[in-house]
Amino acid sequence: MKKHPERLVVGHPFNPVYLLPLVEIVGGEQTFPEAIEVAKEMYASIGMKPVVIRKEIEAFVGDRLLEAAWREALWLIKDGICTVEELDDIMRYGFGLRWAQMGMFQVYRVAGGEAGMRHFMAQFGPCLKWPWTKLMDVPEFNDELVELIATQSDDQAHGLSIRELEKIRDDNLVAIMEALSKQNKGKGWGAGALHKDYTRQLAKLAAKKPVASKAAEKAKAEKPKKKKKG
Repeated sequence: MKKHPERLVVGHPFNPVYLLPLVEIVGGEQTFPEAIEVAKEMYASIGMKPVVIRKEIEAFVGDRLLEAAWREALWLIKDGICTVEELDDIMRYGFGLRWAQMGMFQVYRVAGGEAGMRHFMAQFGPCLKWPWTKLMDVPEFNDELVELIATQSDDQAHGLSIRELEKIRDDNLVAIMEALSKQNKGKGWGAGALHKDYTRQLAKLAAKKPVASKAAEKAKAEKPKKKKKG
């Protein structure tokens, strides 16, 4: 890439890659815009949702948001505010469901009522000055904290293996996307709309008769015919 920095594009997908459609794309200072467009088209052609990150930044965007939540979660567990399972329940039974289909800002826009985001920010903006969070600090990752979190995580699993949990996760992700694909008067919503469009594309491709490549046709024509015995 030292010879052609204009071609350098980094793609950052999310696990499980075979189900989550998001891929963050970012170029370097010398990357040509055309290279980014080619990457976008390539990812979109396989059913992914490419989002271009406008500037290079450590950990991209998604992982920075996850890191912020992770830091706060560590303090909440360490200080005995909640257990690992209770924290996960708060996410999966609460705002996690909203985020899965609207994200953060659109959820807050709705929370602002008819006045939208401006009203929401005017109402809750002052809260940012309150000492609620410990995002700029991280608890010491000592043996005691690791053992506390690991033990609670083991209890939360209820004996399920990692493979079993992966299957549950994957089945649930498919179910969520299929459910979202039926929303918005059948057009689909969010990841569901993307899932619907790509499924339709695959169905069309499957219905077409396979067309042999020119190279295959040429090889077939040049193949020597077997002589009949007699």
